[in-house]
Amino acid sequence: MPLLMPQQTREERLAQLLRDRSVRTGEFVLASGRRSTFYIDARVTTMSGEGLSLIGPLGLERLDRRGWRPRLVGGLTLGADPVAYAIALAAHAQGIELDAFTVRKAAKTHGTGRRIEGCFTPGARVAVVEDVITTGRSALDAISAVLAAGGIVVGVLAVVDREEGGRAAIEAAGHQVEALLTARDLGVG
Repeated sequence: MPLLMPQQTREERLAQLLRDRSVRTGEFVLASGRRSTFYIDARVTTMSGEGLSLIGPLGLERLDRRGWRPRLVGGLTLGADPVAYAIALAAHAQGIELDAFTVRKAAKTHGTGRRIEGCFTPGARVAVVEDVITTGRSALDAISAVLAAGGIVVGVLAVVDREEGGRAAIEAAGHQVEALLTARDLGVG
């Protein structure tokens, strides 16, 4: 298991891990339909043991720095799931009450018919999380579901902001955005 070098911060190590595992160059079509010369498959990092061990404490630190104090973290499945779980686990390790939830892309057509699964409760303060923000569409979809279910959105936390207008779209909808890293930090974009 690679250990952090004494001079390397968690943020620097996460950037290196994303560069090594998640950044691809070439010709790509993004979910938005846009073409790009790079792709950030953050899940290869966010679903790794080392990635989880870095994202949890970093995410928790950024939530604290912003003063958001959520009771829950979560977002649109699949990208947000490991990010939320890592932050919830890091909070638990520090004695902080913070649970996770996930937003389905569509409500279940059976059982409870819920769109939000996990520890979500109406009235809770929620930080919506995301692996990569490009257009902001996934985060805005999760925000819409949380608000419709009675949650209070305190902000959006992303692992990476591609710096392609997503932050502006989310902020234009009235929500603050914090990103652990940007595409520029990863040497792309």
